[in-house]
Amino acid sequence: MRCHPHLYEINTWPWLDRLSRRQGREVRLGSVPGREWDQLAAHGIDLVYLMGIWRRSRTGRQIARSEPALFRAYNEAVPGWRVRDVVGSAFSVSAYEPDPRIGTWDDLAGARAELHRRGMRLVVDFIPNHTGFDHPWIAENPDRYLQGDEAAFRRDPAAFRVVEDEEGGVRFIACARDPFFPPWTDSAQLNYFSEDTREAMLAELRRVAAHADGARCDMAMLVVGDVFARTWSHLLTGSPPAPEFWAKARAAVPGFTLIGEVYWDLEWRLQQLGFDFTYDKVLYDRLLHGRPEDVRAHLRADLEYQRRSARFIENHDEARSAAAFGDRVRAAAVAMSTVPGLRFYYDGQFEGRRVRLPVQLAVEPEEPVDAGLAEFYDRLLAAVDAPVFHDGEWRLLEVAACDETASLIAAWQWAAGGERRVVAVNLGSTTAQGRILADVGGSSEEIVFDDLLAGRSYRWLRSDVERQGLYVRLEPGRAHLFRLRAAEVVNEKW
Repeated sequence: MRCHPHLYEINTWPWLDRLSRRQGREVRLGSVPGREWDQLAAHGIDLVYLMGIWRRSRTGRQIARSEPALFRAYNEAVPGWRVRDVVGSAFSVSAYEPDPRIGTWDDLAGARAELHRRGMRLVVDFIPNHTGFDHPWIAENPDRYLQGDEAAFRRDPAAFRVVEDEEGGVRFIACARDPFFPPWTDSAQLNYFSEDTREAMLAELRRVAAHADGARCDMAMLVVGDVFARTWSHLLTGSPPAPEFWAKARAAVPGFTLIGEVYWDLEWRLQQLGFDFTYDKVLYDRLLHGRPEDVRAHLRADLEYQRRSARFIENHDEARSAAAFGDRVRAAAVAMSTVPGLRFYYDGQFEGRRVRLPVQLAVEPEEPVDAGLAEFYDRLLAAVDAPVFHDGEWRLLEVAACDETASLIAAWQWAAGGERRVVAVNLGSTTAQGRILADVGGSSEEIVFDDLLAGRSYRWLRSDVERQGLYVRLEPGRAHLFRLRAAEVVNEKW
């Protein structure tokens, strides 16, 4: 796998529904048309993350179909949705086996083989913190879950589900939660103070690893010892077990790619526990809402940390980038695609989809393709597929001021042997200009800067660039991606 791989996330159930409608037949993972995989390979994708392939909880589905608080999101995404379109959350699972609508183990193996044939790898979900309330462990191994007594249930009934055993006794099993939000009523909280729970989840991870090449680990920081202890202090006694679960997980599945959904400044810690990549929500937030200087400050972090950061401008949890970033989406896309780390794309991003689909829905709305944005992504993905963006050395560049707008520009370069790429993005809301202090390399006195996004070329004297920097002027939300070459090399084809 390349040092800075490209990942493409697919919300599998609605994607298969889309393909089924196009084909006029039911499409499952084993019968996906080969051209779908071909298109991803042609875009330079290394990892395909099939989100939501595991068997969904029937209890979770009933909750998703009967909770009015969720209906507003359904209405906004798919007006006219029907109850049968609500299949339950992809993150409330009853078993780590393919959901019947997705296919069988053979279908999953076939999809994986198709990816491998094209040089791509398969990533699936691993949900360490919780299961659905109809997971077999609820009846067979209830002590693997965090539980309260009747007094705790009376104090906060929304935080528990009452589960009856075969003898008529009851247990008060805690609903899983992020400590900053209300409980997830469709998910049962696993108890990470229990060695039996930890060992059982390691066994589940090994099972997943036998059928895929990597896993996106949902809310990975929730099972870190001190985080779990703080979140559930009112129901726990004692100290968190050692070593950390993720350290044991890393040892349990060597060579298996672990991608952590991580927040709260715990990214570096999870990397040290063995994650290959962790979410970089900080970069996302700063590109969306922050100041350009905040983006540059974030990119001054340790290079090893950055190499193991997953960069994105949308995924199934976030608003669609075309809607969220508006006219600034191109600059944001260039930024996330040309800095070190895993570059994380989402199905529909290249076409400019604007509707964020709730994870409980099996159908998606029809949306027109933004032809201009699709063409832009074709150019961008072709450019960043070049080896220099994966094997090269990356360096953040300074931008000398022509006026106060220079502060809106962020710039960096990649170098590998004689190859050079220089990237400049305007992260502001007004036109900006500045002089980029780049290392142009080579020995030619005249240098051509080919803008691989715009299809235009600019000639500069080396002495001018070295003395005063490369002058750029960018409209808001626009970017340059320059390939540098000696002027005597004639190659004007794009």
